[in-house]
Amino acid sequence: MAPAEPNALPFRPKGEIPHFEEEREGWKGYIEWEKYPEKKKQVEKILAEYDFPDPPEFQLVPLPDTNPILTGERFKQYHQATGLGHLVDISWEYVLKEKSPDMIHVLQFPYNGEPPRDRLVETEITNNKDHFVRNHGGIPDIDPDKFFLEITGLVNNPKKLTLADLQNESLFPRQTNVVSLQCSGTRRIEQIHEYPGDGDELINAPWGEGAIGTARWTGVSLKKVIKHCGGLKDGAQHIELLGADTYFKKGKVYNYSVSVPWRKVKVNEVLLAWEMNGEPLPKIHGFPLRAVAFGYIGARSTKWLYEIRGIRDPTEAPVQRKEYLYYTPQVGKQNNLFSNGFSIQDMPVSSAIMAPREKDVIVHEGKIKMRGWAYSGGGHWPIRVEVSGDGGSIWYEVPWDKLTTKYYYAWRLWEMELPVDAEGWLELCVRTWDNALNTQPTFVRSAWNWDLHVTSSCHRIKVYSVNKTRPATAARLKLIEEKGASLLPITKPLEIDVESDEHFEAVMKEMGGREPLE
Repeated sequence: MAPAEPNALPFRPKGEIPHFEEEREGWKGYIEWEKYPEKKKQVEKILAEYDFPDPPEFQLVPLPDTNPILTGERFKQYHQATGLGHLVDISWEYVLKEKSPDMIHVLQFPYNGEPPRDRLVETEITNNKDHFVRNHGGIPDIDPDKFFLEITGLVNNPKKLTLADLQNESLFPRQTNVVSLQCSGTRRIEQIHEYPGDGDELINAPWGEGAIGTARWTGVSLKKVIKHCGGLKDGAQHIELLGADTYFKKGKVYNYSVSVPWRKVKVNEVLLAWEMNGEPLPKIHGFPLRAVAFGYIGARSTKWLYEIRGIRDPTEAPVQRKEYLYYTPQVGKQNNLFSNGFSIQDMPVSSAIMAPREKDVIVHEGKIKMRGWAYSGGGHWPIRVEVSGDGGSIWYEVPWDKLTTKYYYAWRLWEMELPVDAEGWLELCVRTWDNALNTQPTFVRSAWNWDLHVTSSCHRIKVYSVNKTRPATAARLKLIEEKGASLLPITKPLEIDVESDEHFEAVMKEMGGREPLE
């Protein structure tokens, strides 16, 4: 393969770039692949002619100190080779327009981004501009007046519904829910640092703690839409959700497709949403219509939703069958199969420390303020959060009044003044218990898996403690201030003597010196 980013060669077309017609008027960026096998074969043949960039190495070497961290050169070139290169620039324009300027761009294209850690936990409802984004392809631009949703497959009365139909409250009761969405890659960077795994830059992007967000979603229950179509035919046990974005996987092209079981839908836990926090969906989050699957891995909440199908078994699409699989720790590159990992659906109990940050130097008076989030999917909710200042030997419960609102399908934010006497390097950690008494694995190693999904172990950070209630420390801090020096960075030697000769000699005399008497 050709060199990987950041040394990837510029794209050079081989022959005439193909042009695939957009499927529907007013649906820019949407190419229908699933209904046209011959078109998919044409793309497969085109892709086979190219020597695309190799996947970048970002696990066995330090992550680039850049923003974007990774640029997705091979995915850009997949799009360029198939006549979809314009989606690369259009998608980035939406990032700049709809997201906060200081987002951490984990992957430039397809766009994956998370907000700065401390700001994420300032409000229990995440600002739209700060909500993480995890896309698998370019961003379609769909005219809401030209939009319609097809309900097909094993339903008794297949229908086409416009956005106006779905928003007609005489047809469908409107539903609003506070729901957290979480990418299965949240906190993946911890697994990467300790035990690397599969290195696909799209599926296994190096996410931090911000790949989670909470919004107030408004739409209609998918159950009501299926009922409007006369219900499911006998044998239908799953609902397939198709998105208008184009997805490339191992030399083949697809429309984004996943499925959810009917048992999930019939308890009104899958919403067809057109509104996010009281505003129309941002383009980058799936405008004009997306699915929101409560308590599930974020990958099941299809964006730019254009078709819903009743099916007998889980979809055969690669995102469902070949990705988002959880393997046992003895499975890896040497022996993994799609069939020996289970499909991730419900998200487990998890939490994160968002402040302070890794390797912060904290000057305090016996207490360190900690803030973070706690979440449990699958219809559970955080009931207790505990923090530790010594790596997990002694735990302190976060007071109930320092936890935010208890929602059935959403996170809780927390803060705690942790009692700390010790100085020097400390390992702070957090764990959460949910209402079913589930809690988190103790260490990253306990939950490592080849695809690096669901880093649900106790979150740990190392900080340097400076306790100024200790007289010697208070004196040193005063001296540093008087001399116009700085404690930071902690690794930089002080340019002042830390002790006078007179003080040293007095202490040595009192101690009896450093050598034995006889």
